[in-house]
Amino acid sequence: MRQNIGNQGQLISIVIVDDHQIFRQGLKLNLELQPDLEVVAECSDGEQAVSAIRAHRPNIAIIDINLPVMNGIQVTRTLSSEHLPTRYVMLTAYDDAQQVIHAMRAGAAAYCPKDIDPDKLVDVIRHVARGRYVLQDQIFDEAGIQEWLEKGVEAIAGQYYADLAESFSPLSGREMEILQYVTNGLSNKEIARTLRISHQTVKNHMTSILRKLAVEDRTQAAVFALRRGWVRLSDTGSQMNKEEA
Repeated sequence: MRQNIGNQGQLISIVIVDDHQIFRQGLKLNLELQPDLEVVAECSDGEQAVSAIRAHRPNIAIIDINLPVMNGIQVTRTLSSEHLPTRYVMLTAYDDAQQVIHAMRAGAAAYCPKDIDPDKLVDVIRHVARGRYVLQDQIFDEAGIQEWLEKGVEAIAGQYYADLAESFSPLSGREMEILQYVTNGLSNKEIARTLRISHQTVKNHMTSILRKLAVEDRTQAAVFALRRGWVRLSDTGSQMNKEEA
């Protein structure tokens, strides 16, 4: 374990979450060239990330969005609600305005593309560790990021919904589960049977999902999730058929 770095201030502890081992190792090597940064754990899926961050309580978690088991936005939302001392930097190949808004409203403090210059990423980490927010080379305080988010939500979702408070809100665990089934082609009736909930409950969840994603139908919701790495095509549907057999 490194000691605190005199003139650099407090040592910044980091957990890296990405399902590509080579990327994790390269990122770790680059970060640990800095005297004030220390990687305390690496994780390859969302479930591991939740456990590791709870255990280590790092200053910073660097998280990809497209992860097995739980996506990065789910991880960030889950842990942010627990009020840990950790702050979350999304480092992802999926870069668009809607994705950024969803990530930041889930609890992220920074959103960076994976091709970011290594020195810039180090700067982002240091800013975030000091309580700031970083987006597109801009640095915000708490009031500034809230203003940015409000303007972003209004610009994108205002054309669809009058109630902007719910648009772009993080999906619940159940909603994300239903979205996974939708992406794998299951109907509301099939989802209800698989999850052992009522058809109406599934419909209510779907209404909420469409509003939160600012899309108009389940097909758009599935495309949204796939394009942004929220879900992965799996054998969910075939598994359901086996259970019914």
